[in-house]
This record gives sequence, structure tokens and C-alpha cells, in this order.
Amino acid sequence: MSKNLYMVSLGCNKNLVDSEVMLGKLKEYKIIDEPENADVLIVNTCGFIGPAKEESLDTIFSLHELRKKGSLLVVTGCLTERYREELQAELKEVDLFTGTGDYDKIDEIIATKKSRFTPATYLLNDEERVITGSKSHAYIKLSEGCNQSCSFCAIPNFKGKLHSRTPESVVKEVTNLVTRGFYDFSFISQDSSSYGRDLGKKEGLIELIKLIEKVEGIKSARILYLYPTTTSNELIQTIIDSKTFHNYFDMPIQHISDVMLKLMKRGAGKQRIIEQLTIMRNAKDSFLRTGLIIGHPNESESEFNELLEFVENFDFDRVSLFAYSDEEDTSAYEMSEKVDEDKVTSRLELIEEILKNKHEKSLNNELGKTIQIIIEGESSEGEFFMGAKKLSWAPEIDGEILVNESNVGALEVGKAYEAQVKELVGDKLLVSVTKTLF
Repeated sequence: MSKNLYMVSLGCNKNLVDSEVMLGKLKEYKIIDEPENADVLIVNTCGFIGPAKEESLDTIFSLHELRKKGSLLVVTGCLTERYREELQAELKEVDLFTGTGDYDKIDEIIATKKSRFTPATYLLNDEERVITGSKSHAYIKLSEGCNQSCSFCAIPNFKGKLHSRTPESVVKEVTNLVTRGFYDFSFISQDSSSYGRDLGKKEGLIELIKLIEKVEGIKSARILYLYPTTTSNELIQTIIDSKTFHNYFDMPIQHISDVMLKLMKRGAGKQRIIEQLTIMRNAKDSFLRTGLIIGHPNESESEFNELLEFVENFDFDRVSLFAYSDEEDTSAYEMSEKVDEDKVTSRLELIEEILKNKHEKSLNNELGKTIQIIIEGESSEGEFFMGAKKLSWAPEIDGEILVNESNVGALEVGKAYEAQVKELVGDKLLVSVTKTLF
């Protein structure tokens, strides 16, 4: 009789990859959606910023209340890695703890019922993942850790310096996934443009892009999380020239004021960032995403207004906004000039209004066009629409497309189609499918 497994993966999609590795090691378990019926419950936590830490703890407490007698509650991930001693001392609700170095040993940890924190960095090698949420798309993690020293980020303190997978390992995983029917890939890490630097490769990502282009069966690919100081013009041009990788540019800049960029220890200044973004923006059919932090210590009205003006005048397709989170073990934590929470909130509201218009403009630019989409399942609007994403978009973060008509009969989840963009409904494009692609 098979045992039941319930898993919650919190935080970023890098965590999702780790969760999929654990599912691959626990194939004898039946994955269920009811925590109260699970024999083993796993929470893969996020420990990046305050709200994520709160969500992780709330999830742990909620599952403990729901779980049945005799079940095992296992907590792993970034939160446990960052606060291992405190959590093991205080969270008596949890049966087993492990950190970020033992995802491929989760079956042994559960079998022996012993907590484990291996100090070595875990890099996916030949482990078979259970890909979740898609029949066509998979995330590919390039590395662990980070060599940057951003003032607001504690990740290098608990995940260590950059550790890149070998190009051979990445290519092998992608090749195996293509044989399993996956054709759309997002390559991710904390700082993807630094990939391979710890292996002595200054432009390791360029080398990897060229190797991935040789893998038959890939129809679509994109790079997530470029870093300004390690993104060369040559790298940008390599992506532009690629027939496999979309002109999809995701580079969180965090701010544009030279004063703030220096305080944030970002390395690149305003002029260089604008140069990079302009090259990306001018690429054919480019899609430009960034991230911004509002309310970092010492952010004056002048610096915020400089950012506000820049965002108003530069055409981003998507922007992720974050209120500054005061994290211990960071240099920003020691800065005395903290920005009042109410002021941060008001600044967020101001910039959100601008970004709402930017998002709408980006979507309006698609009206009347013929685009390529992937069917993802029933839409969030209910059974009368199928949900899809544009082939070049990243899943989940870039939005949902609604499909209400098809000239090719029934549509299959995971298949790609050509579609005509008819109108904008709220914040979603409405399309009609005209042709089957692959």
C-alpha cells in the first residue's frame, strides 16, 4: 500500500526545482492535495525577506494543525538553512529538519527519521525530477549561491558563493527533458549572467547558450535573472542572435539613482544600466522585465523621484516591485537612516500607478498581432476560457492569455498554437487560435 505525500513549495522557482528533485526521490509516495490524509508533509521554505519568512512559518503551523496522528512533518529549504539552530530549538511541531544541501537525500532522511544539514552545496546532477504544473515547460537551475554583495540581500550568507553546474550537466538534463516531451525552458539562478565564473569561464553563459542551441527539440528558451555588472554587451547580443532563446531580458536593476546604486552595492551605475536596457529594448520583439526595491535606507525624496521619472519614461513590459525588507546579516541592516513604513507605502502606490499603465501599454502593443501561445489548462476565469501564455513569456509571472475560440478543434494542454490577438479584457489578452504549431 503506497504512502501519501503532501508538499508545499514556497518562494522562487529555484525552490520549485529543488522540490521537484525531492518528488523524484520519493516516487513510491502518492502525491495528494489533502494534507490531512498525508503520511509525510514537506514544506520547502523561503527565507529571503520578512513576508516570505512569515509565509513559511504560517504554512508550517497550519499543516501541523491539519495533519493526522503519526504523520511526519518535514521542513527544508532556505529558512531552515538560514535559521537552523533557532528553528530546531523552537519549532517543536516539526519532526525533521534539513537545509539546502540534502534535497537528493530526502528519501534517506525520511527513512531514518533523522534531521540532517550537509554543509556541501547541492547541485543537481543526474537526479530525475518530477516536473510539476506543466507538460511543456521546465525550469533549469544553473547554479547555487552568489558572488554579489548587495546591501539588502542575505542569500550569500546562508547559501554561499557561486557554485555553477558544469555545462555538460545542464545540457544532459535539458536533453533528457526533451525526450520526455518538454520543449520550453527557463534557465534560472541567483545571478545567471555569472554562470561559470567559478569554473574559470568569464562568459560561461554565452558558451552554454551555444551548447543549448545544438539540442534538438527545443522550441523555446529564456534566461531569467541577469545581473548588470556581469551582463556584457556580447552576452546581450548572443541572446539577440540566438534562434533558440527569445529576446526576453529579465534584469532586476533595483534602482536607477547612482547614489542608491552605490549604497545598494550594485556595481553598475545609471549610465551603464541605461545602456544595457536600451540595447535590450531595441532588439526585435524584445520583452523587458526588471525588479525594483522601494524604501532602501537613505532613499530620499530626490532619489525616489529620480526612479519615478525613469520608470515613467522607459518602456518596461513587466516590473516586480518590492518594499525594502530589513534583513539581519546585511550591510543595509546596519544603516541608520531607515525610511518610514508609511512613506514606503505611499511611494509604492505612486510607482504602482505608473507601472499599471506600462503593463497596459505592453499588452495593447499585442492587439491585432498573430502570436504563438502554449495552452496551460483551464483559465483563471473559469471553464469558458482556456488559459495560455505567449510562447516567449515566462510562466506565471508574465500573465495569462484567455482563449475563447479555436479554428483547429479541441485544444490540448501543453501544445503550442498560433493565435490572433482580438482584445484586452482587464489585464488579460483575449485570443482566437488559428493554427496548430507543435
